[in-house]
Amino acid sequence: MTKSHFSFIIWVLMKFKLVSPFKPGGDQPQAIKKLVEGVRKDHKNQVLLGVTGSGKTFTIASAIEELNMPTLVISPNKILAAQLYQEFKSFFPKNSVNYFVSYYDYYQPEAYLPVDKTYIQKDARINSEIDKLRHATIQNLFTRKDSLVIASVSCIYGIGSPDNYKKARLELRIGGVISNKDLSHHLGLLQYVRSRDKIVPGEYILNTNRLGTGKIIIHLVTDEKVELEMNRKKITSIKIDGKNKKKLDIYPAKFWTTPQHQFNLALQNIKSEMEERVKKFQSDGRLEEAERLEKKTLFDIEMLKKQGYVNGVENYSRHFDFRKPGEPALTLLDYMPKPFLLIVDESHITIPQLRAMQAGDSKRKDSLIAYGYRLPSAIDNRPLRFEEFEEKIDQTIYVSATPGDYELEKAKKGSCIVEQMVRPTGILDPKISIRPAQTQVVDLLKEIKARVSKNERCLALTLTKRSAEDLTEYLLDQGIKATYLHSEIKTLKRPEVLASLRRGEIDVVVGVNLLREGLDLPEVSLVAILDADREGFLRNYRGLIQMAGRAARSTKGQVILYADLLTNSIKQTLNETKRRRLAQIRFNKKSGITPQELNKPIMVSNFNVD
Repeated sequence: MTKSHFSFIIWVLMKFKLVSPFKPGGDQPQAIKKLVEGVRKDHKNQVLLGVTGSGKTFTIASAIEELNMPTLVISPNKILAAQLYQEFKSFFPKNSVNYFVSYYDYYQPEAYLPVDKTYIQKDARINSEIDKLRHATIQNLFTRKDSLVIASVSCIYGIGSPDNYKKARLELRIGGVISNKDLSHHLGLLQYVRSRDKIVPGEYILNTNRLGTGKIIIHLVTDEKVELEMNRKKITSIKIDGKNKKKLDIYPAKFWTTPQHQFNLALQNIKSEMEERVKKFQSDGRLEEAERLEKKTLFDIEMLKKQGYVNGVENYSRHFDFRKPGEPALTLLDYMPKPFLLIVDESHITIPQLRAMQAGDSKRKDSLIAYGYRLPSAIDNRPLRFEEFEEKIDQTIYVSATPGDYELEKAKKGSCIVEQMVRPTGILDPKISIRPAQTQVVDLLKEIKARVSKNERCLALTLTKRSAEDLTEYLLDQGIKATYLHSEIKTLKRPEVLASLRRGEIDVVVGVNLLREGLDLPEVSLVAILDADREGFLRNYRGLIQMAGRAARSTKGQVILYADLLTNSIKQTLNETKRRRLAQIRFNKKSGITPQELNKPIMVSNFNVD
């Protein structure tokens, strides 16, 4: 077999294969065809303008299968990313579908407030399950051409050099020879920690004698357990989760990895920068800042020498990556195989988030640097600027029921706006009614009770976290099975809350901003938007259309806007809903379609969040 034949077989075996009991319906066939043709014609920017419930995810999955390209999907938040991950996993059970979001359950960034001279130390709680999935994502990108990555906007933060991460791996093969000392040394460089008892991901146990005979157990950060059998330093058996393997690659336990010779040089450069900055503070008569910076930096250098890692190591990333001042960090985008397809989900909110992230980060860092808490190079530990993000991407499909001006303008240049107005189910956009805001809570309770008696579910949208919690407490007091969902609920708990709603364990979920885009809840027949006339981000046209769309998967869907004023956003929402309903009615009549609800199974989460 020639080398070219071998490569061809590997590629064929790694093709995306979509598995679904459904076939494209409604507007999906023409949308899939146009998107695929657009990519093949090398259109850089396309928009899929699809109404809620029209099956945009299935359309994108169908396009991915046909194009067979590595694909990155960026979602605006973790809850939508988790839902997309579950959906794409079901569509592509044999392919490499990955989840890459921020691994913090709680995060308080380091900051300094000059007004009252308050230093706030970084405080974070890392979710080990998400950390495992992040490492699995990167390692799959190195080995699988059929990789589909579902990420949140945090993917534009630096995670270190892909070359360093890949080159640092330890390659073990049956028949290979390695001493206890060398193995421990290599695992230490990879940030694995030796243990003598039970081990967790990132630890290993060395049960070999001085002759190098015995067993070694390694708990990989991707959660697999490895058993190595050794006989006089020779590897005689490799098992991963009990299955025999001929070889094994062990990648670093942490992302910030640098070869030893570069690591030592980076430490020298950090110290040189510190000395220069301390001199500047001293010459300016700022002795307190000089002492603070010197003490902190020398402590970090010492910890890096001893352990290879220190909390806040990312603030030295410019040195470890050997980047020039101002040069962008290396992010998930740099790990993606080239060329790759980018899908920007719910683009009307994802793009503004990507635009704003660097500015907010820079303002916080400026104070830390100015007052001697961080070196000036820490400013380059940052998310990508939007123009840097644009330089790192190529062909992009923006997906939204309400695309923003940026993506519409980009797509208009090539006439690449693809509309998907008709649902495969034939369900129409829900009717919208307007009721007084003064009596909204009492009226809402009556409507909820009516839905509960029919075994239907409800969503209620408030303006603040506090009002969501207060409304939930009121509903519970009235005997309604209710809960709230907002940003303080743990990331991987959120899909379970929504699954409980679908199962009927909860009748009402009260939310603020997390119950707008992308949620697939066919049991929901009522969406109630409180204080709908409070014009602003949460009650603008795009927000109202998105919230109303949560009722678009039920034939009984209804939306109530509680408002005392008819704002421009409300008028625009009513007009657009009317336009869409007329188009859908025409299609159904022409095609002889009777609207019917989709009996979509409730997905059980793959995440272990306990």
